[in-house]
Amino acid sequence: MNKKSFFIVGKHAVIAALRNPQRKVLRIFLTEESKKIIHRTDEKQNLLKDIKIFYKTKKELDKYTGKENILHQGFIAEIEHREELSLKEFIKVKKNLTLACLDEVTDARNIGSIIRSASSFNIDGIIVKERHFPEESKLMYKSASGCMEEINIFKVSNINTLKWERLEQPGLPGEDVWWFNLSYDPDIGQGSYLYKMGPGARSNPHEHEGPEEFFILEGDLVDNDGYTYEKGDFVSLTGGSRHCSVSPSGCIIVVTHRGKIIDLDREDL
Repeated sequence: MNKKSFFIVGKHAVIAALRNPQRKVLRIFLTEESKKIIHRTDEKQNLLKDIKIFYKTKKELDKYTGKENILHQGFIAEIEHREELSLKEFIKVKKNLTLACLDEVTDARNIGSIIRSASSFNIDGIIVKERHFPEESKLMYKSASGCMEEINIFKVSNINTLKWERLEQPGLPGEDVWWFNLSYDPDIGQGSYLYKMGPGARSNPHEHEGPEEFFILEGDLVDNDGYTYEKGDFVSLTGGSRHCSVSPSGCIIVVTHRGKIIDLDREDL
């Protein structure tokens, strides 16, 4: 087997790979029934053109997934990895990006489900820790239901080793608050960035002209209304929201803005 290749299983995962011009499919294993399904799925385009096809019985295909107990549905393909994209170059090319970041998520089924959900919400890409990402997992591809072909995955060695920049805040000079810009354009207030607060760090009072969304990757965050957000919480705020926060134990958050931020005095909250 080609060192760059691996196997995926499942109807949606295999058909999506066949449809993706950026994905090289080396060979495919089908039952007679699954071949008919492919032809019915896309009658105008011959998805199997120039693909090595091997017809097997269901029992023969079970050998490829028996130990993992994954339902193959009569579809198995050997594929190559797509060319890896540089996050830095991707950000330069595309504007107004929405990115998600996974930290400490290791279960292949959960990662696949998150990728499927991210695709349905038109997320442009997902940042993952390289050592936690099971990039050749049949289960992940099956759970993603074809969406592995629709979303960009960016692998980093460690989120904590990124080149963070201190975030200067009016009224809070030298506060232990940092950011790593992913796609945020301050001139229009659009895009995403990673936001890190040290233990006890505060954010200055501010107002959002447009919607704000954030996901707590680690740590905790207490808003000025006393509500505590913890690791795994996703928050969506409408335009016009006003708040400030403190992080008792420190936190890392992925933030997306769709409008400028206006600094306020505390009495304006």
